Amino acid sequence: MDITLYYQEKGNKEPFILLHGNGEDGTYFKNQIDYFSDRYRVIALDTRGHGKSPRGTAPFTIEQFSRDLYDFMESLEISNAVILGFSDGANIAMKFAIKYPGKVKALILNGGNLNPEGVKRTTQLPIEIGYKIAKRFASKSPEAKKNAEMLGLMVNEPNIKPGELAKITAPTLVICGRNDMIRESHTKEIAENIPGAKLSIIKGNHFIANKRYITFNKEVEGFLKTIS
Repeated sequence: MDITLYYQEKGNKEPFILLHGNGEDGTYFKNQIDYFSDRYRVIALDTRGHGKSPRGTAPFTIEQFSRDLYDFMESLEISNAVILGFSDGANIAMKFAIKYPGKVKALILNGGNLNPEGVKRTTQLPIEIGYKIAKRFASKSPEAKKNAEMLGLMVNEPNIKPGELAKITAPTLVICGRNDMIRESHTKEIAENIPGAKLSIIKGNHFIANKRYITFNKEVEGFLKTIS
């Protein structure tokens, strides 16, 4: 790995890795870090080019982020972990679990998508417009270049085929808000294609882990109790 990822951790038991969404950092999970730290070693990463983690020179893609996670776990000598991913973090987690199934003890996917079509048009259209504008000015402004990279993750990625999800072997919880920006039919398609996955749709929008954390944490906790 060409960079060292920044992370915060709390607790000292079984590893539980949290992966944030696009343009965010590990602090998004403040209500999960505290809640789960008595039973787990909770590790909240900052993805490459997000938060306090450097951008580095490797490609800015979901595929690369999943490789970064592999290298990160190797560097900390974590053989496998419970992984919770939100939004782009869920997409990284899916890629990772497909490629390295043995490194995932359990998987929680919150608000992920297999491709850009999984996002409701009302959300996706402004992202596409912002991306075009940022791309146009990317050569003139470092800020525009960074914006183009971030928005590009949501316009051009992820690219996961439903059939690839069959490679995921870990017990999986797919969880989203009833008013999520991801189409509900798309979330159901993800759950249906992961062997034995549990689907949970709770009140709230895309940001249930942050805004409705009491309900969210209880759902995750209940799922984890069934597999321990």
